Amino acid sequence: MHSSIRPNSHIALRLPSGILKILEITPNTSINIGKFGVFPANSLLGRPFYFTYEVLDNDDDKSKSELRIVSASELHAETLGEHPTPTESRDDVNEAGVEFDIVGEDGEVIMRSNRLTIDDPSRQTLSMEEIEELKKAGTGSGKEIIAKIMASHMAIDEKTSFSLAKYTLRKSRKYLKRFTVLPVDVGLLTEHFTEKEAYRIMELRQEHIGLIGSWSNAHCANSSRVLFGEDGASQIGGGRWLVVDDTGGLVVAALAERMDILYQNEDDDDDKESQEEDVAPQTDNAVETPQERGHEKLEGVVAAPEPANQPNGMAETEATASNDTPAASTTSDQPQRPRRPPHQHIPQSTSRTNSITILHANNQPNLSILKYFSFDASNPVPNHPLYHHLRTLSWLQLMSPHDDPTYQEPEKLEDDALAAMKSSKRGNYYKKRRRWERTNMIVDETRQGGFDGLVVCSVMGPASILKECVPLVRGGGRVVVYSPNVEPLIELCDLYSKERRAAYVSRQTDPAAKVNGKAQTGIKIEGQEAYDALPEDDEEDFPVNPTSLLAPSLQTSRARQWQVLPGRTHPMMTSKGGAEGYLFTATRVLPIEGKVEARGSFFRGKKRKTAPDAAVQA
Repeated sequence: MHSSIRPNSHIALRLPSGILKILEITPNTSINIGKFGVFPANSLLGRPFYFTYEVLDNDDDKSKSELRIVSASELHAETLGEHPTPTESRDDVNEAGVEFDIVGEDGEVIMRSNRLTIDDPSRQTLSMEEIEELKKAGTGSGKEIIAKIMASHMAIDEKTSFSLAKYTLRKSRKYLKRFTVLPVDVGLLTEHFTEKEAYRIMELRQEHIGLIGSWSNAHCANSSRVLFGEDGASQIGGGRWLVVDDTGGLVVAALAERMDILYQNEDDDDDKESQEEDVAPQTDNAVETPQERGHEKLEGVVAAPEPANQPNGMAETEATASNDTPAASTTSDQPQRPRRPPHQHIPQSTSRTNSITILHANNQPNLSILKYFSFDASNPVPNHPLYHHLRTLSWLQLMSPHDDPTYQEPEKLEDDALAAMKSSKRGNYYKKRRRWERTNMIVDETRQGGFDGLVVCSVMGPASILKECVPLVRGGGRVVVYSPNVEPLIELCDLYSKERRAAYVSRQTDPAAKVNGKAQTGIKIEGQEAYDALPEDDEEDFPVNPTSLLAPSLQTSRARQWQVLPGRTHPMMTSKGGAEGYLFTATRVLPIEGKVEARGSFFRGKKRKTAPDAAVQA
């Protein structure tokens, strides 16, 4: 993550009301934050995050507002208050019989109880029309309006320190022209979409994001041990996760953040800027075009006659001068404009370690949320880590790759035929070849399996997804499934329960069950046919192989927000509703083929001594 604000990147502005406003900061433009004002975007570029700014009013000679950095001491003074916080007591009664709610540590009365105070709007003498006139006048940054509102309140002296602090906080959130610049990360995006459009992310909360990352064991695995198969394509390990994401890319971003492949490196941005600076001086010294030289012709300059063997364009660039003016040089004597180097193709999705493979149901995956991290799935840039570590394929390519047109190899042309083609057609030919090579590589490696984990967050039935994806996970890999409702996950717990597993094993070992043969219920993986095979007659009783997952569990979590202030620490009385959200977690295992038998001599311990039989008869 960048430590300062970079151009053409997304930032978040937290307004005094607590609302988050996410926008892309573009140089030489203006940022409009509604009623708080408009300010130039260049005033934020290069500055660090987490600073609080105050929008100053326009002066007579300035068209745009200016920003002032609010110091930390000023913010803390407003939050904590100027006076020490008293302690509460409900049992102190003075001699006159008057009850006091707030007393000092030494027993001194600070303020009377406000239980008889009536908060009536008529006690505010300042009308809304007068407040609107103060706002239009633009005096100060909102502090003068708050001071006048509090001064015009007739019962301000009757408020306790707590109620006065709440009253001041409400007016500050409404009238202060301030905002805090925050970096865009997964937690902030989750909070933003939870408040605005929770349905887009299937009502995921930050607690769910943390549990998904922890139970899936997602981590940076660039240096992990990788075991390759004899064919050279299949592998086990290497930090590869299989993801089914219907949240617009939020789950992918959460996993990529833990794997250190979500944010661009600052060194890459600096190298790109330095390359642009190196190219700029070359364009300044470029040769003037004939149209530009035509505006600088002097009197007496006569055009030379056009030779018969020269093109018309060449004759326009030559001229002869009079006796007192030097002759103009031809275009052949002047330096040529430097040509740009040819575009170098960088292969995409080539990393075999520390990668994420996405399964989607459409032609293109929905990864719109990744745009907040400077990554466009439809037009990725090579200097972003996800360009090399992110792979996508559809369900059709996974289940039946030969039915997908992009998996079919295009016609291969000879060198002579390519040389005779136009440059545009030749470029399209190479583009199709590269797309086919990338698709073929991703599909083949995915069908080989060996993933370290499976994360599912989809509106599809989880049982049908696990039926096809669990065989792709290596032994010991983690399986995590999220659902807004608990019913689909309860069905999963039943499908992988120990009772159903015992019934499945007993039926597998029954000779009568082997008469009809076996049918593969998942992706056929070399060396794992026995692990994921089910009898054809047991499809209804066993939709999935219950022996492929161990220790299934169901859980949920909800963190309650607290207000933390001196003397005023308490949990929030209200919170956002919606779906609770549940997680199904399990461990992938490779059961042994055949029947397991226990052999050997087992002793429970010392045998108890008993009396002789004769004694018993007596």
